[in-house]
Amino acid sequence: MEKRLAPVKLDSYQPLREVVCESLRDAIRRGVLKPGERLMEIQLSEELGVSRTPVREAIRKLEQEGYVIMMPRRGTYVATMSIRDINEIFEIRTALESLSNGLAAERITEEELEHLQRLLVIIGGYIKENDIEKIVDTDIEFHDLLYHAARNTRLVGIISNLRDQLTRFRTLSMSYPGRLEATLEEHREIVEAIAQGNVEVARKAAEKHMENSEKTLLQAMDIVSKQKADASKNKKKRSGKDQRQEL
Repeated sequence: MEKRLAPVKLDSYQPLREVVCESLRDAIRRGVLKPGERLMEIQLSEELGVSRTPVREAIRKLEQEGYVIMMPRRGTYVATMSIRDINEIFEIRTALESLSNGLAAERITEEELEHLQRLLVIIGGYIKENDIEKIVDTDIEFHDLLYHAARNTRLVGIISNLRDQLTRFRTLSMSYPGRLEATLEEHREIVEAIAQGNVEVARKAAEKHMENSEKTLLQAMDIVSKQKADASKNKKKRSGKDQRQEL
């Protein structure tokens, strides 16, 4: 079987179970380990170059974070994401993003504000180049800076976990027609409100951004679902035609 995971570095300062967990989490986010795929401890331990114990411990943590599902007598699988799951994640994240932006409006430093403004310019440049990968990376940096400006470590941890669960869909959402430009404008509204120290407007801007992000993701997923259904129908038609020709 083809190896998809690189061996972990054993010289890390982190406990081995954390290094393994980070590697598996990243593989799920990037789609290397796909939704619904069964995770085999032996195979994972061989690919990562570790024993089964840290793999087992990492899987337990990933279950708590919502990345995998452990089913009695059936095994462990990469968690799939239903429409309801996405609704629930955005419902929570919208409330927390709103809180985070409000706190940032009160606590952000001049240096952080200038950094946010520079990131807006950078994202705008990447949009012109249609460089989706760099747009996604810079978007993550933008939001990380906003979270840091809120000066609430626990809040940052919770939001980051929720956001990470949707990372695998970020490119799909960003690729939706018109979403890049809309995202940039929503980011500008957020930064402007925070720069003015307007807590209420900053919170509303965050809520608007999250609501539009959820709406776009669901629309993009619907398109992909329809494309897959059409492809499946066409495949069946071709198969039926080939069988009739053989007769």
